[in-house]
Amino acid sequence: MRFAGIQGLHDYPDGFFWPSAAPPDMVFPELKMKQKKKIAVVPGDGIGKEVIAAALRVIRAVKAPVEMTEFDWSADRYLKDGTTVPADGFATLSRDFDTILLGALGDPRVPTNIHAKEILLGMRFKMDLYANVRPVKLLDASLCPLKGVEPKDVDFTIIRENTEGLYCDVGGVFKQGTAEEVAVQEDVNTRKGVERIIRYAFDYARNHELKKVLMSDKSNVLTYAHGLWQRVFKEVAAEKVHASIEASHMYVDALCLQMVRDPRQFQVIVTNNMFGDIITDLAAALQGGLGMAASGNIHPGRTSMFEPVHGSAPPLAGKNVANPMGAILTAAMMLKHLGLSAEAEKIEAAVLEAVRLKKTTADVGGGLGTKECAEWVANKVS
Repeated sequence: MRFAGIQGLHDYPDGFFWPSAAPPDMVFPELKMKQKKKIAVVPGDGIGKEVIAAALRVIRAVKAPVEMTEFDWSADRYLKDGTTVPADGFATLSRDFDTILLGALGDPRVPTNIHAKEILLGMRFKMDLYANVRPVKLLDASLCPLKGVEPKDVDFTIIRENTEGLYCDVGGVFKQGTAEEVAVQEDVNTRKGVERIIRYAFDYARNHELKKVLMSDKSNVLTYAHGLWQRVFKEVAAEKVHASIEASHMYVDALCLQMVRDPRQFQVIVTNNMFGDIITDLAAALQGGLGMAASGNIHPGRTSMFEPVHGSAPPLAGKNVANPMGAILTAAMMLKHLGLSAEAEKIEAAVLEAVRLKKTTADVGGGLGTKECAEWVANKVS
């Protein structure tokens, strides 16, 4: 299948499609079930290309019933013809794909990183992917910098509001470049945005049979914006359907301290866009670094996007040293989101064994390159 008007696409040959002219009553239910899930792949820049290639190798090895179509949105494309996202790009993703697998973005050849902003933040904001979901799970004690911490002690999820807050790009500069310069950046919080992310957190806890949801803010100082978070959190927590869930609160500075002191106390943490950005990096350190971290950007019922959370790391690009596990675990998270739990669990089990046997890259104690690490996992799941 090809999409008119979109440059830079190529199709993988394993797709399953009914002819576009076939009437709906010709598609039998038992054949509908065999239709493959459609994944848009955006490898991005730097090591993003390498780790996404590793993830695709594992997806194919596990024989997941998916069709993957690659988009060349990247610094290379931007430098070639000035395109960040084609005019109908986001509409195509929303209409024609079930999920998106995105690599890292960022390239020193584009100092403004305009392509990264328009692709990544464009997906989040224009596709309204309001829930950033970051599982924090330690696979082996050797990966955690905290002494005496076991895998059972680091197993929680951070849910970050993804479309509001300080990342809305609302503000301005007055008298720029002078001694009297004034810069203002506004923190945008709407009742709709705050309530839906808090409800998502409680729903996530119920769906995963978890008993604790903690909300983090700085309402003792940011009394207007985070006062809204306080009120909504208390209202939602008080609803009868949430009676079995323990709702609690920490200021974000106290939360950072407690995440290091005793991560065992957390199950689900929900917070705003900026604080979520910060504490998820701290949380990644507890599980072995950003190279082990997976994430999803989700709007229930819509096309969602999944990405490993490390950067594009240009100095490491092309050297076969980048850790692919975050991308592989992101692929597993994406497959689970698509209802392919058996395939996802096989991948997660293979990654766990690779970590325990040190069949990994050097940053997590192994001696393999990016490709060799991916090949080991792929052989394990095939």
